[in-house]
Amino acid sequence: MKSIAVAALLVAVSGVALAGPKCEQPKEKWMPEAQFKKGLEEKGYQIKTFKVSKGECYEIYGFDKAGKKVEIYFDPVTAAVLETK
Repeated sequence: MKSIAVAALLVAVSGVALAGPKCEQPKEKWMPEAQFKKGLEEKGYQIKTFKVSKGECYEIYGFDKAGKKVEIYFDPVTAAVLETK
């Protein structure tokens, strides 16, 4: 019985560890998606997937200007990089 409880706890903790950052700004202050993506592409990013994360941040999957695969979370208001995986 203890092993089931420990396994459940590990699954719960690992789910939290995989979650990205949280952004709490009101959506009316967010940079429009098209403008945001255009700015990233001008910096050399190749965006394969663009989405709003569960934590309400902009998130991209793609490649940086060096061709390295990236997953990046951005603040949707300031465009600051919050986390890179």
